[in-house]
Amino acid sequence: MRGPAALGGRGVCRRGGGAARPLQLVAAGAGAAIAAAFNAPLAGAFYAFELVLASYSVAALLPVLAASIAATAVTRLIGGSHGPSLFFAGQIPVDGYLPIALLAVLAAAAGILVMRSVALMEQLFARSPVPGWTQPMIGGLAVGLLALVSPQILSSGHGAMTLVLDSNLTVGALLALLALKTLASVISLGSGFRGGLFFASLLLGAILGKAFAILWMLGFGLQIPIVIFAVVGMCALATSIIGAPMAMSFLALEMTQSPPLALAVLFSALLSTSIVRQFFGFSFSTWRFHLRGETIRSATDVGWIRDLTVGRLMRRSANTMAAGATIAEARRRFPLGSTKAVPLLDEKDGYVGMCLLTDLHWDGQDPKQPLASIARFASAWLRPEQTVRDAINAFARNEADTLAVVGSDMAVLGTLNEHYCLRRYAEETNKRLYPARH
Repeated sequence: MRGPAALGGRGVCRRGGGAARPLQLVAAGAGAAIAAAFNAPLAGAFYAFELVLASYSVAALLPVLAASIAATAVTRLIGGSHGPSLFFAGQIPVDGYLPIALLAVLAAAAGILVMRSVALMEQLFARSPVPGWTQPMIGGLAVGLLALVSPQILSSGHGAMTLVLDSNLTVGALLALLALKTLASVISLGSGFRGGLFFASLLLGAILGKAFAILWMLGFGLQIPIVIFAVVGMCALATSIIGAPMAMSFLALEMTQSPPLALAVLFSALLSTSIVRQFFGFSFSTWRFHLRGETIRSATDVGWIRDLTVGRLMRRSANTMAAGATIAEARRRFPLGSTKAVPLLDEKDGYVGMCLLTDLHWDGQDPKQPLASIARFASAWLRPEQTVRDAINAFARNEADTLAVVGSDMAVLGTLNEHYCLRRYAEETNKRLYPARH
């Protein structure tokens, strides 16, 4: 999970047709790996679309889908069909969607809890006096001790999944396994082991769904097989953590060959991911980036937002004035309509504010007064390395139409206009949403 999501955005922002091909190769490889692991080519392909490419495009359809199908075919040829599978030929009644919705809410809450717990565990290890190179050893020892209680926590693959789907574990055993597996995942990632939560989230979701179904059956009765809730919980929790509702829906469809169940999974996946986005805002991979200072919310944010910087957008201009110059001098140099704002400089050519031409040419101004008397935005400016989103926020925060762009020594490098900034941001966004039009 960590690798594909981390690679997801860099190639999107590059211009030209050739730059998209390396990213498509990454997407094809990631999709093929998931397809081979779960015997589910469509789930693998949409995993690549949602988490690596962060879009559905016709250009990427052939290589990604071909790689997923080929990987599945080779895996079946060598090892035969494998992976958890069950067949559900029934229908899901309308009243069955109530417990499914409640399960999706629980899955969203569990996903947020797991992601925050990993971050908390990382902070605890970082603040501890234990040397960094010994932390994975401590984490591995702790997970090993937990495995003495339940060996199933060491696996998040098909063996553990089959145990949950096929066995008749009690509610107590399921909840204990859920707690132990969650703790093991949090400790292993927090202590420095590399990886993500993709397979672990599937197992945790299956356990949560099965335990919820048993409790619901005891309290209210149940018309749907319990194992169906295991599938719904598996996909809902995985979606809340990794953020791929379509991939999870196709995984359920290919596991069960049941369109009604796939529709229920899609409903629960969309509900859980909406809750996570509303109350948490991130998937696991972007949350990890966020903790490291990367203010992104999806793979598409990684690259092009970073490339569209203030330095690229600003207007490089030498139209500046000394703050000590008079209003009359500025009026002669900058007639009304020639520009919108002029940066003002102090004796050392450092930025001290902006002179708006609407203020400059107001009839109530005394022409003999210095420009410093009508200066605005003395504490508001932009840096060339800031992104277009930072600039938009700065315009809104300061209620400004134009801001100066200054360097580290407060020398004025140029100016940036809010209207131009918003227009360029909209153009770049449309290119990503509708690449065929550009």
